[in-house]
Amino acid sequence: MNLNYAQICDAVIDISKKTAIYIQSERGKIVKDQVEVKGLNDFVTRVDKTSEKLIVDALEPLVKGAGFIAEENTKPKHGDTYNWIIDPLDGTTNFIHGVPCYCISIALMENDKIVVGVIYELNLQECFYAWKNGGAYLNGNKIHVSNATTLKNSLLATGFPYYDYKWLDEYLSLFKYFMKNTHGVRRLGSAAADMAYVAAGRFEGFYEYSLKPWDVAAGTIIISEAGGKVSDFSGNDNFIFGQQIVCSNSLIFDEFQTIVSKYMHSDDTNS
Repeated sequence: MNLNYAQICDAVIDISKKTAIYIQSERGKIVKDQVEVKGLNDFVTRVDKTSEKLIVDALEPLVKGAGFIAEENTKPKHGDTYNWIIDPLDGTTNFIHGVPCYCISIALMENDKIVVGVIYELNLQECFYAWKNGGAYLNGNKIHVSNATTLKNSLLATGFPYYDYKWLDEYLSLFKYFMKNTHGVRRLGSAAADMAYVAAGRFEGFYEYSLKPWDVAAGTIIISEAGGKVSDFSGNDNFIFGQQIVCSNSLIFDEFQTIVSKYMHSDDTNS
């Protein structure tokens, strides 16, 4: 099957924006007793579940036989060649607390490669997207990673560990290093937004561990098509399912990844 990635990307953008209307209509309506706890500091609401169903139902006709890897496990099915990877609300904790940064993140994986990625940040109505060999865009305008050449001149993003504290000491040592040797470190509360901002040149780099495929899949192709690089902590390509990611512009990548690997003991992080 030969897919038109650009057409599929346009369809996913439309699905994201329609789903966003529902999510925003529910903003401020979630009360404490409506929040389910999946794990330590890991929350889900009826909005996550309903928005995922809306997305899955709309995506299903686009690619025949495609499977679904989705955070709330709507229609769990793995396809032989194609799989949709979906986070219907990346930044649920922000959404619950009324903090205006959360995203819809949708990617299409062909075999083991991401070929389409869409990240829609609902509050600013910013849609970041890319498809294989098509470039990266924000609301119709082409985007590119920043041109910073050193970490010293870089603003970084990360996500704080919120349930997996096994590597907390190493993480805090790395955080301390970056505090002292960059323009600063930011934590938005949405890995999808962090990665989209790297692609648009707002951040120079992003790193985090204990992430799921739906947190990062769309962002990886958007960054790559915007001229950046992505790896796991050890510099290899196990970043979709390996639960660790480093991404940045191409100019600081080697320096950035080397330092992350040094502090985070990448050979042991998945053990």
